[in-house]
Formats: sequence, C-alpha cells, structure tokens
Amino acid sequence: MKIIIMTLFPEMIEEAIKHSIIGRAIKNNLVQIEAVDFRKYSGNKHNQVDDYPYGGGAGMLIKAKPVVDCYRDICQNLKDKKPRVLYMSPAGRTWKQEMAVEFSKEQELIVLCGHYEGIDQRAINEIVTDEISIGDFVLTGGELAALIISDSIIRLIPNVLGKEESFENESFSEGLLEHDHYTRPQNFEGKEVPEVLLSGNHKNIEKFRRENSLLNTFKKRPDLLKKAILDEKDKVFLKKYNFF
Repeated sequence: MKIIIMTLFPEMIEEAIKHSIIGRAIKNNLVQIEAVDFRKYSGNKHNQVDDYPYGGGAGMLIKAKPVVDCYRDICQNLKDKKPRVLYMSPAGRTWKQEMAVEFSKEQELIVLCGHYEGIDQRAINEIVTDEISIGDFVLTGGELAALIISDSIIRLIPNVLGKEESFENESFSEGLLEHDHYTRPQNFEGKEVPEVLLSGNHKNIEKFRRENSLLNTFKKRPDLLKKAILDEKDKVFLKKYNFF
C-alpha cells in the first residue's frame, strides 16, 4: 500500500513514521508513506501558497493552484490515475473503525492536509473524494489527523501486526469495546487478577471476556450497543443491567 500525504510541513510526517509499528511496516516494505510539500508548486519565488479570502474575514486561505498542481503531478506516478483523496476537515465524516477497514483495502491513497483557514473550495471540489474528521474540534493543521488515520489503516494491512499485536479482538472490531487485560504479577498492591483467567478453562475465559467487553461498552459507550451484533446470550447478560 502507498499513502501520499500532501502537506506544508513534511517534516512532521517524516519524523513520526520512523517509529513503532508504522516504522517497522515501512522497513519491511509492507507500506510506503511519502510526504509531499505542495509549497513547491506555489509558482512564485517566495513559495507563497496562501492569500486573503474573497469577501473578507480573518486569516489566510490556501490557494487552489498549488494543491491541484501537486495532486496532478503525484497522479502521474500512480497506478490509479484517480485515487481516493482524503481531506482532513472538521466538516468531514467522523472517522470510524469500519472506515479504516474500508480504506485499508486500497492500494494507493492521498491524504490532503489543510492549514490556516482552509483550502480554496475549488481545489477541494476538483480532487477530494472523501472529507474526513477525527472529532468535533479544530486543529492547527491536518498533519496530526493524517497520521492518526494513516496509523489506523496501516495496522490493518496483512502482516503489519504480529501475532502478539493482533487486531482481531480489539475495541470496535465487533462494534464493542475491548475486555480488560491483566498480566504479572498476579497480585498488585492487594488487587488480584480475576480468578477465571488463571483457571486454564478456555471456554470460561472466553465467556468472561465477552461479558466483560459487553459490560465495558455498556458503562462507557452504551451508544455502541445499539449497533452491535448481539446473540441471545449477550442479550440475556445485558438484561441484568436493564439495557433491554
């Protein structure tokens, strides 16, 4: 998979992707990430890419030409001449796990990072296929958001996560939050690991973890339960807490 991030601050991207699972995935040639500075497409000796917005108002706006020219140049070297382009915007669809799964199946993606008061709408209309938000708040730029969604996509690519890091039972994989986790020591400051996890009875352990996952979701994100796929045993368990 190849992810190209269009940005005014490529150093933010290049430093972050050196580390942890993403860094390992790049080293193992499982993913390519390239940060492209669209300031280089400014077309003027001062590399200025912003200007005052028509109609007045505070702040500056990124011009359409450097963004569109950068995009067209990138596409010349891609297999897909019309790849999906994700624009980081507080007005976009809120990023969710199922969207990460969807985009992880793409071979090539472009992520566009805005700055200042945003980007000329004509550039957005020309190249963007998906406007994406990571939450109802505003950042100073799209780079952090781009890294977040890139991370959530990359970890779903086959062989990126090792067996010990498997995503199959993670939060949101079945529409539920994950169950609690415990490791050594068995007793920490008087707090014991739940006895069932020490029993060796895999059926009981699986039952405990499922019920713990349901309970965590009920307590922390009950809205998720309305969309989750629940069997009859799940429903019987949740009735104890008056969910149904």
